[in-house]
Amino acid sequence: MTGPPDFPDLPGGATRLAVPTLASVGIVRRRLTPVVLTPGLSGISDVAHIALTYDDGPDPVSTPHFLELLARFQVRATFFVIGKHVGDGGLLREMCAQGHEIGIHGWDHTPTVLRSRHRLGDEIARTRGLVESLTSSPVHWYRPPYGWLTRRTVAGATAAGLRLVLWSAWGRDWRRAATADSIEATVLRQVRPGGTVLLHDSDRVSSPRSWTDTLTATYRLLERWSSEALPVGPLGDHWSSGPA
Repeated sequence: MTGPPDFPDLPGGATRLAVPTLASVGIVRRRLTPVVLTPGLSGISDVAHIALTYDDGPDPVSTPHFLELLARFQVRATFFVIGKHVGDGGLLREMCAQGHEIGIHGWDHTPTVLRSRHRLGDEIARTRGLVESLTSSPVHWYRPPYGWLTRRTVAGATAAGLRLVLWSAWGRDWRRAATADSIEATVLRQVRPGGTVLLHDSDRVSSPRSWTDTLTATYRLLERWSSEALPVGPLGDHWSSGPA
């Protein structure tokens, strides 16, 4: 797997951050790229490819619906999972068997700024170890909860041997006011070929049943991208020399 440059090479402004950045705010993040945030950190590549990513699972109620939909379109995605919810690993193994990529979203969804550097590093490494032991598949990516980037976030990811990646477009699908229409429109307004899309396959930290609107929006997005012959897949394919 090829990828963006290792993140210790981030511009100094990013690696010196000691408090949460505004990187979780889309318009601010776009304006910070590439001056402070590298394109790689924002999930932007020079390949005409959309990286489709989901956060907050695995969820035995909702995640299987996303797996079924993605299988219908023969599309693979990257799922950023929460360690405390992986259970016995059965759902993770099913995801891997279908060709999906597993990334780390943390042991729980606590903002990284509320964790000490030592505890955060331990939790990231613990979650990576658990996922790899349950799936026998390597983990490459870490996305902090809420996209909060801090010095300890960078240090914890680096110590665990993971690459930090945020996103360049999202659906704002966690909100109570979100609908399938708003999710689809928000993604399409922001995304460009070479971008990374953030959605959620679970409502654990979102509005109840919000995942159903995300599922509908995902269907519409996949239909559109398929009609445009735009490749969609996991982050592992996002920085390759070209579509497979």
